[in-house]
Amino acid sequence: MAWLMGLGLALASVLWVELVRDCYHALAHVWSPLYRLHGWHHRVFRSDLSVVSTEIYQKAHWYNDVPEALVMLAFGIWPPLLTWMWQGFSQWPLILAASAGMVYTLGFLLSAIARGVGLPNADEITDLTHRPGPFLTPPAPWMVNRTYHWRHHFDDPNAYFCGTLTLVDKMLGTALSLKGKKIAVTGASGGFGQALLQELHQQGAKAIAITSCGQEVTVIGAEKTIPIRTEQWCIGQEDQLKDLLAEIDVLVINHGVNVHQRRDGQAIQEAYEVNTFSALRLMELFLATVKTNRHIATKEIWVNTSEAEVNPAFSPLYELSKRALGDVVTLKRLDSPCVIRKLILGPFKSKLNPVGIMSAAWVARQVVKGVKRDSRNIIVTINPITFIAFPVKEFFVSLYFRCFTKKS
Repeated sequence: MAWLMGLGLALASVLWVELVRDCYHALAHVWSPLYRLHGWHHRVFRSDLSVVSTEIYQKAHWYNDVPEALVMLAFGIWPPLLTWMWQGFSQWPLILAASAGMVYTLGFLLSAIARGVGLPNADEITDLTHRPGPFLTPPAPWMVNRTYHWRHHFDDPNAYFCGTLTLVDKMLGTALSLKGKKIAVTGASGGFGQALLQELHQQGAKAIAITSCGQEVTVIGAEKTIPIRTEQWCIGQEDQLKDLLAEIDVLVINHGVNVHQRRDGQAIQEAYEVNTFSALRLMELFLATVKTNRHIATKEIWVNTSEAEVNPAFSPLYELSKRALGDVVTLKRLDSPCVIRKLILGPFKSKLNPVGIMSAAWVARQVVKGVKRDSRNIIVTINPITFIAFPVKEFFVSLYFRCFTKKS
Protein backbone atom coordinates (compact mmCIF):
# COMPACT_ATOMS: atom_id res chain seq x y z
CA MET A 1 0.00 0.00 0.00
CA ALA A 2 2.86 2.39 0.82
CA TRP A 3 4.50 1.69 -2.55
CA LEU A 4 1.21 2.27 -4.38
CA MET A 5 0.66 5.52 -2.49
CA GLY A 6 4.18 6.67 -3.31
CA LEU A 7 3.74 5.82 -6.99
CA GLY A 8 0.40 7.65 -7.05
CA LEU A 9 1.93 10.75 -5.48
CA ALA A 10 4.83 10.70 -7.94
CA LEU A 11 2.52 10.45 -10.96
CA ALA A 12 0.17 13.10 -9.57
CA SER A 13 3.06 15.54 -9.00
CA VAL A 14 4.30 15.05 -12.57
CA LEU A 15 0.79 15.52 -13.92
CA TRP A 16 0.45 18.66 -11.79
CA VAL A 17 3.52 20.38 -13.24
CA GLU A 18 2.41 19.39 -16.75
CA LEU A 19 -0.95 21.08 -16.10
CA VAL A 20 0.90 24.15 -14.82
CA ARG A 21 3.04 24.28 -17.96
CA ASP A 22 0.06 24.01 -20.32
CA CYS A 23 -1.95 26.61 -18.38
CA TYR A 24 1.07 28.95 -18.46
CA HIS A 25 1.27 28.46 -22.22
CA ALA A 26 -2.44 29.14 -22.72
CA LEU A 27 -2.22 32.24 -20.48
CA ALA A 28 0.70 33.53 -22.56
CA HIS A 29 -1.63 33.76 -25.56
CA VAL A 30 -4.17 35.96 -23.78
CA TRP A 31 -1.98 38.06 -21.46
CA SER A 32 0.30 40.43 -23.37
CA PRO A 33 3.12 40.68 -20.75
CA LEU A 34 3.63 36.92 -21.02
CA TYR A 35 3.20 36.88 -24.79
CA ARG A 36 6.08 39.33 -25.18
CA LEU A 37 8.24 36.50 -23.86
CA HIS A 38 6.40 33.62 -25.50
CA GLY A 39 6.30 35.36 -28.87
CA TRP A 40 9.99 34.60 -29.33
CA HIS A 41 9.07 30.91 -29.50
CA HIS A 42 6.80 31.58 -32.48
CA ARG A 43 9.54 33.47 -34.34
CA VAL A 44 11.95 30.55 -34.35
CA PHE A 45 10.66 28.05 -36.90
CA ARG A 46 9.79 27.91 -40.57
CA SER A 47 6.86 25.75 -41.67
CA ASP A 48 9.18 22.76 -42.16
CA LEU A 49 10.35 23.24 -38.53
CA SER A 50 13.81 24.34 -39.62
CA VAL A 51 15.28 27.16 -37.50
CA VAL A 52 15.17 30.75 -38.81
CA SER A 53 18.40 31.65 -37.00
CA THR A 54 20.52 30.22 -34.20
CA GLU A 55 20.45 33.54 -32.33
CA ILE A 56 16.65 33.70 -32.23
CA TYR A 57 16.49 30.01 -31.29
CA GLN A 58 18.74 30.55 -28.28
CA LYS A 59 16.95 33.72 -27.18
CA ALA A 60 13.59 31.95 -27.39
CA HIS A 61 14.75 29.49 -24.75
CA TRP A 62 15.95 32.20 -22.39
CA TYR A 63 12.79 34.27 -22.82
CA ASN A 64 10.20 31.44 -22.97
CA ASP A 65 11.37 27.97 -21.99
CA VAL A 66 13.47 28.91 -18.95
CA PRO A 67 10.77 31.17 -17.35
CA GLU A 68 8.19 28.48 -18.10
CA ALA A 69 10.28 25.83 -16.34
CA LEU A 70 10.85 28.16 -13.34
CA VAL A 71 7.08 28.63 -12.99
CA MET A 72 6.63 24.86 -13.12
CA LEU A 73 9.32 24.49 -10.45
CA ALA A 74 7.66 27.10 -8.22
CA PHE A 75 4.30 25.34 -8.40
CA GLY A 76 5.95 21.91 -8.20
CA ILE A 77 6.82 22.52 -4.54
CA TRP A 78 3.15 22.25 -3.54
CA PRO A 79 2.75 18.43 -3.75
CA PRO A 80 5.66 17.67 -1.35
CA LEU A 81 4.66 20.59 0.89
CA LEU A 82 1.06 19.37 1.16
CA THR A 83 2.29 15.81 1.74
CA TRP A 84 4.50 17.05 4.60
CA MET A 85 1.55 18.96 6.12
CA TRP A 86 -0.63 15.84 5.77
CA GLN A 87 1.78 13.11 6.90
CA GLY A 88 4.57 14.91 8.72
CA PHE A 89 8.29 14.46 8.13
CA SER A 90 8.20 10.92 9.49
CA GLN A 91 6.78 9.84 6.12
CA TRP A 92 9.76 11.19 4.18
CA PRO A 93 9.52 8.50 1.42
CA LEU A 94 6.10 9.89 0.49
CA ILE A 95 7.49 13.43 0.52
CA LEU A 96 10.27 12.33 -1.83
CA ALA A 97 7.72 10.66 -4.10
CA ALA A 98 5.65 13.84 -4.18
CA SER A 99 8.82 15.70 -5.26
CA ALA A 100 8.96 13.75 -8.53
CA GLY A 101 7.33 16.69 -10.34
CA MET A 102 10.17 18.97 -9.27
CA VAL A 103 12.80 16.50 -10.45
CA TYR A 104 10.87 16.13 -13.71
CA THR A 105 10.79 19.93 -14.09
CA LEU A 106 14.53 20.22 -13.44
CA GLY A 107 15.03 18.14 -16.56
CA PHE A 108 13.10 20.73 -18.60
CA LEU A 109 14.96 23.60 -16.97
CA LEU A 110 18.43 22.15 -17.57
CA SER A 111 17.62 21.18 -21.16
CA ALA A 112 16.25 24.70 -21.84
CA ILE A 113 19.45 26.22 -20.44
CA ALA A 114 21.54 23.83 -22.56
CA ARG A 115 19.68 24.91 -25.70
CA GLY A 116 19.94 28.56 -24.63
CA VAL A 117 23.73 28.46 -24.34
CA GLY A 118 24.02 26.53 -27.61
CA LEU A 119 25.35 23.25 -26.21
CA PRO A 120 26.10 20.99 -29.20
CA ASN A 121 23.33 18.48 -30.05
CA ALA A 122 21.17 19.67 -27.11
CA ASP A 123 18.30 20.52 -29.47
CA GLU A 124 18.41 17.11 -31.19
CA ILE A 125 18.29 15.27 -27.86
CA THR A 126 15.81 17.41 -25.90
CA ASP A 127 13.64 19.42 -28.35
CA LEU A 128 11.80 16.47 -29.90
CA THR A 129 8.55 18.19 -30.92
CA HIS A 130 10.42 20.73 -33.07
CA ARG A 131 12.64 18.43 -35.12
CA PRO A 132 12.40 18.96 -38.90
CA GLY A 133 11.66 16.12 -41.29
CA PRO A 134 8.64 14.25 -42.67
CA PHE A 135 5.80 13.43 -40.30
CA LEU A 136 5.48 9.67 -39.86
CA THR A 137 2.16 9.63 -37.98
CA PRO A 138 -0.96 11.81 -37.69
CA PRO A 139 -1.54 13.96 -34.58
CA ALA A 140 -1.64 11.68 -31.53
CA PRO A 141 -4.78 11.68 -29.35
CA TRP A 142 -3.19 11.68 -25.86
CA MET A 143 0.55 12.42 -26.17
CA VAL A 144 1.85 15.46 -28.02
CA ASN A 145 3.93 14.46 -31.05
CA ARG A 146 5.58 16.62 -33.72
CA THR A 147 2.47 16.57 -35.91
CA TYR A 148 0.24 17.71 -33.06
CA HIS A 149 2.54 20.56 -31.98
CA TRP A 150 3.20 21.72 -35.57
CA ARG A 151 -0.45 22.84 -35.70
CA HIS A 152 0.14 25.26 -32.81
CA HIS A 153 2.74 27.08 -34.91
CA PHE A 154 1.22 26.91 -38.38
CA ASP A 155 -2.47 25.99 -38.13
CA ASP A 156 -3.85 28.05 -35.22
CA PRO A 157 -1.59 29.55 -32.52
CA ASN A 158 -4.62 29.97 -30.26
CA ALA A 159 -5.09 26.21 -29.96
CA TYR A 160 -2.96 23.11 -29.34
CA PHE A 161 -1.35 24.53 -26.18
CA CYS A 162 -0.21 21.26 -24.58
CA GLY A 163 3.43 20.23 -24.41
CA THR A 164 3.41 16.54 -23.44
CA LEU A 165 -0.11 15.41 -22.56
CA THR A 166 -3.18 16.74 -24.39
CA LEU A 167 -5.44 16.91 -21.32
CA VAL A 168 -5.63 20.70 -21.04
CA ASP A 169 -6.49 21.07 -24.73
CA LYS A 170 -9.25 18.50 -24.34
CA MET A 171 -10.65 20.36 -21.33
CA LEU A 172 -10.44 23.77 -23.05
CA GLY A 173 -11.78 22.50 -26.38
CA THR A 174 -8.57 23.57 -28.14
CA ALA A 175 -7.40 20.11 -29.22
CA LEU A 176 -8.69 20.82 -32.73
CA SER A 177 -9.26 24.22 -34.30
CA LEU A 178 -12.04 24.52 -36.89
CA LYS A 179 -11.34 28.17 -37.68
CA GLY A 180 -10.75 28.65 -41.40
CA LYS A 181 -10.91 24.92 -42.16
CA LYS A 182 -12.53 23.86 -45.43
CA ILE A 183 -15.00 21.16 -44.35
CA ALA A 184 -17.16 19.34 -46.91
CA VAL A 185 -20.24 17.42 -45.74
CA THR A 186 -21.98 14.76 -47.84
CA GLY A 187 -25.68 14.22 -47.30
CA ALA A 188 -25.89 17.99 -46.86
CA SER A 189 -29.59 18.23 -47.65
CA GLY A 190 -30.55 15.95 -44.76
CA GLY A 191 -31.44 17.10 -41.27
CA PHE A 192 -28.09 16.30 -39.65
CA GLY A 193 -26.11 17.50 -42.66
CA GLN A 194 -27.78 20.90 -42.60
CA ALA A 195 -27.44 21.17 -38.81
CA LEU A 196 -23.74 20.26 -38.96
CA LEU A 197 -23.07 22.79 -41.73
CA GLN A 198 -24.77 25.46 -39.61
CA GLU A 199 -22.67 24.59 -36.56
CA LEU A 200 -19.44 24.49 -38.55
CA HIS A 201 -20.23 27.89 -40.06
CA GLN A 202 -20.72 29.33 -36.57
CA GLN A 203 -17.33 27.91 -35.53
CA GLY A 204 -15.59 29.85 -38.31
CA ALA A 205 -15.13 26.94 -40.70
CA LYS A 206 -15.59 27.26 -44.46
CA ALA A 207 -18.47 24.84 -44.85
CA ILE A 208 -19.07 23.12 -48.20
CA ALA A 209 -22.24 21.15 -48.98
CA ILE A 210 -22.07 17.99 -51.10
CA THR A 211 -25.56 16.92 -52.07
CA SER A 212 -27.47 14.94 -54.67
CA CYS A 213 -30.34 17.43 -54.55
CA GLY A 214 -30.45 20.18 -57.14
CA GLN A 215 -30.89 23.11 -54.77
CA GLU A 216 -28.34 25.38 -53.15
CA VAL A 217 -27.74 24.82 -49.43
CA THR A 218 -27.88 27.79 -47.04
CA VAL A 219 -26.98 28.53 -43.43
CA ILE A 220 -28.38 31.16 -41.09
CA GLY A 221 -26.03 34.10 -40.49
CA ALA A 222 -26.20 36.91 -37.96
CA GLU A 223 -28.84 38.83 -39.87
CA LYS A 224 -29.70 36.87 -43.01
CA THR A 225 -29.63 33.50 -44.73
CA ILE A 226 -26.25 32.86 -46.34
CA PRO A 227 -25.79 30.53 -49.33
CA ILE A 228 -22.75 28.30 -49.02
CA ARG A 229 -20.73 26.53 -51.67
CA THR A 230 -22.76 23.57 -52.89
CA GLU A 231 -21.35 20.72 -54.99
CA GLN A 232 -23.67 18.32 -56.83
CA TRP A 233 -22.91 14.62 -57.10
CA CYS A 234 -24.59 11.23 -57.21
CA ILE A 235 -23.72 7.76 -55.96
CA GLY A 236 -21.23 5.98 -58.20
CA GLN A 237 -19.67 9.19 -59.50
CA GLU A 238 -17.28 9.85 -56.62
CA ASP A 239 -14.41 10.53 -59.06
CA GLN A 240 -16.11 13.80 -59.98
CA LEU A 241 -15.27 15.08 -56.48
CA LYS A 242 -11.53 14.37 -56.80
CA ASP A 243 -10.54 18.01 -57.29
CA LEU A 244 -12.73 19.14 -54.38
CA LEU A 245 -11.29 16.48 -52.07
CA ALA A 246 -7.77 17.68 -52.86
CA GLU A 247 -8.51 21.23 -51.67
CA ILE A 248 -10.54 20.57 -48.49
CA ASP A 249 -9.21 19.92 -44.99
CA VAL A 250 -12.00 17.73 -43.62
CA LEU A 251 -14.37 15.33 -45.35
CA VAL A 252 -17.53 14.42 -43.43
CA ILE A 253 -19.07 11.25 -44.87
CA ASN A 254 -22.66 11.57 -43.78
CA HIS A 255 -24.87 10.40 -46.66
CA GLY A 256 -26.93 7.25 -46.28
CA VAL A 257 -30.14 5.45 -47.12
CA ASN A 258 -32.59 3.47 -45.02
CA VAL A 259 -34.54 0.78 -46.89
CA HIS A 260 -36.49 0.07 -43.66
CA GLN A 261 -38.11 -3.41 -43.72
CA ARG A 262 -37.28 -4.29 -47.33
CA ARG A 263 -35.11 -7.36 -47.98
CA ASP A 264 -35.25 -7.90 -51.75
CA GLY A 265 -32.14 -7.97 -53.89
CA GLN A 266 -32.48 -4.37 -55.00
CA ALA A 267 -32.77 -3.21 -51.39
CA ILE A 268 -29.61 -5.13 -50.45
CA GLN A 269 -27.68 -3.62 -53.33
CA GLU A 270 -28.95 -0.10 -52.61
CA ALA A 271 -28.17 -0.26 -48.88
CA TYR A 272 -24.58 -1.45 -49.36
CA GLU A 273 -23.88 0.75 -52.38
CA VAL A 274 -24.96 3.95 -50.61
CA ASN A 275 -24.05 3.26 -47.00
CA THR A 276 -20.85 1.26 -47.47
CA PHE A 277 -19.19 1.23 -50.89
CA SER A 278 -19.79 4.86 -51.81
CA ALA A 279 -18.37 5.98 -48.46
CA LEU A 280 -15.29 3.77 -48.90
CA ARG A 281 -14.64 5.10 -52.40
CA LEU A 282 -14.75 8.66 -51.07
CA MET A 283 -12.36 7.69 -48.27
CA GLU A 284 -9.84 6.23 -50.72
CA LEU A 285 -10.00 9.31 -52.95
CA PHE A 286 -9.49 11.62 -49.96
CA LEU A 287 -6.64 9.60 -48.44
CA ALA A 288 -4.82 9.76 -51.77
CA THR A 289 -4.66 13.56 -51.38
CA VAL A 290 -2.72 13.35 -48.09
CA LYS A 291 0.82 13.95 -49.32
CA THR A 292 2.61 16.68 -47.33
CA ASN A 293 3.34 17.40 -43.67
CA ARG A 294 0.56 19.99 -43.68
CA HIS A 295 -1.90 17.45 -45.04
CA ILE A 296 -0.95 14.87 -42.41
CA ALA A 297 -1.38 17.46 -39.66
CA THR A 298 -4.64 19.07 -40.78
CA LYS A 299 -6.61 16.74 -43.06
CA GLU A 300 -9.26 14.53 -41.47
CA ILE A 301 -12.18 12.25 -42.28
CA TRP A 302 -15.29 12.07 -40.10
CA VAL A 303 -17.52 9.07 -40.84
CA ASN A 304 -21.11 8.84 -39.62
CA THR A 305 -21.30 5.10 -38.94
CA SER A 306 -24.25 5.52 -36.53
CA GLU A 307 -25.18 3.62 -33.40
CA ALA A 308 -26.13 0.70 -35.66
CA GLU A 309 -22.49 -0.45 -35.32
CA VAL A 310 -23.29 -1.97 -31.94
CA ASN A 311 -27.07 -1.78 -31.44
CA PRO A 312 -30.09 -3.02 -33.40
CA ALA A 313 -31.44 -0.39 -35.79
CA PHE A 314 -34.76 -2.17 -36.40
CA SER A 315 -33.84 -1.88 -40.07
CA PRO A 316 -31.59 -4.88 -40.74
CA LEU A 317 -30.05 -3.76 -44.03
CA TYR A 318 -29.27 -0.31 -42.65
CA GLU A 319 -27.66 -1.98 -39.64
CA LEU A 320 -25.63 -4.48 -41.70
CA SER A 321 -24.36 -1.92 -44.21
CA LYS A 322 -23.43 0.61 -41.50
CA ARG A 323 -21.72 -2.09 -39.43
CA ALA A 324 -19.69 -3.13 -42.46
CA LEU A 325 -18.68 0.50 -43.00
CA GLY A 326 -17.69 0.85 -39.35
CA ASP A 327 -15.51 -2.26 -39.41
CA VAL A 328 -13.70 -1.21 -42.59
CA VAL A 329 -13.10 2.27 -41.12
CA THR A 330 -11.52 0.57 -38.09
CA LEU A 331 -9.29 -1.36 -40.50
CA LYS A 332 -8.36 1.76 -42.48
CA ARG A 333 -7.39 3.60 -39.29
CA LEU A 334 -4.46 1.23 -38.76
CA ASP A 335 -2.48 2.69 -41.67
CA SER A 336 -4.25 5.98 -42.30
CA PRO A 337 -1.96 8.95 -43.03
CA CYS A 338 -4.46 11.30 -41.35
CA VAL A 339 -6.98 11.27 -38.52
CA ILE A 340 -10.21 9.34 -39.11
CA ARG A 341 -13.04 9.94 -36.64
CA LYS A 342 -16.22 7.98 -36.15
CA LEU A 343 -19.55 9.64 -35.39
CA ILE A 344 -21.65 7.11 -33.48
CA LEU A 345 -25.02 8.81 -33.42
CA GLY A 346 -28.23 7.65 -31.79
CA PRO A 347 -31.78 8.19 -33.07
CA PHE A 348 -32.22 11.82 -34.13
CA LYS A 349 -35.08 13.19 -36.17
CA SER A 350 -34.33 13.18 -39.89
CA LYS A 351 -35.68 12.05 -43.24
CA LEU A 352 -34.14 8.62 -42.65
CA ASN A 353 -35.68 8.42 -39.17
CA PRO A 354 -38.75 10.64 -38.81
CA VAL A 355 -39.47 9.22 -35.33
CA GLY A 356 -36.01 10.06 -33.97
CA ILE A 357 -35.87 11.34 -30.39
CA MET A 358 -32.95 13.81 -30.44
CA SER A 359 -32.89 16.99 -32.50
CA ALA A 360 -30.37 17.17 -35.34
CA ALA A 361 -29.17 20.61 -34.18
CA TRP A 362 -28.38 19.32 -30.68
CA VAL A 363 -26.56 16.29 -32.10
CA ALA A 364 -24.50 18.55 -34.38
CA ARG A 365 -23.46 20.71 -31.41
CA GLN A 366 -22.33 17.65 -29.47
CA VAL A 367 -20.36 16.37 -32.46
CA VAL A 368 -18.52 19.68 -32.82
CA LYS A 369 -17.76 19.74 -29.07
CA GLY A 370 -16.36 16.22 -29.32
CA VAL A 371 -14.25 17.12 -32.33
CA LYS A 372 -12.76 20.16 -30.56
CA ARG A 373 -11.83 17.83 -27.67
CA ASP A 374 -10.13 15.59 -30.25
CA SER A 375 -12.35 12.60 -29.54
CA ARG A 376 -11.71 9.96 -32.17
CA ASN A 377 -15.00 8.14 -31.46
CA ILE A 378 -17.76 10.67 -30.83
CA ILE A 379 -20.81 9.02 -29.27
CA VAL A 380 -24.03 11.02 -29.13
CA THR A 381 -26.99 9.01 -27.94
CA ILE A 382 -29.55 8.58 -25.18
CA ASN A 383 -28.70 4.89 -24.85
CA PRO A 384 -26.16 4.35 -22.03
CA ILE A 385 -25.32 0.86 -23.29
CA THR A 386 -23.61 2.34 -26.36
CA PHE A 387 -21.05 4.17 -24.21
CA ILE A 388 -19.93 0.78 -22.86
CA ALA A 389 -20.53 -1.51 -25.82
CA PHE A 390 -18.89 0.58 -28.52
CA PRO A 391 -15.42 1.06 -26.92
CA VAL A 392 -15.31 -2.67 -26.11
CA LYS A 393 -16.33 -3.62 -29.64
CA GLU A 394 -13.90 -1.14 -31.20
CA PHE A 395 -10.98 -2.38 -29.09
CA PHE A 396 -11.46 -6.06 -29.95
CA VAL A 397 -12.18 -5.48 -33.64
CA SER A 398 -9.06 -3.29 -33.92
CA LEU A 399 -7.00 -5.91 -32.06
CA TYR A 400 -8.32 -8.62 -34.37
CA PHE A 401 -7.32 -6.62 -37.45
CA ARG A 402 -3.86 -5.87 -36.00
CA CYS A 403 -3.24 -9.54 -35.31
CA PHE A 404 -4.47 -11.02 -38.59
CA THR A 405 -3.67 -8.38 -41.20
CA LYS A 406 -0.45 -6.70 -42.27
CA LYS A 407 0.48 -3.47 -44.01
CA SER A 408 0.95 -3.91 -47.73
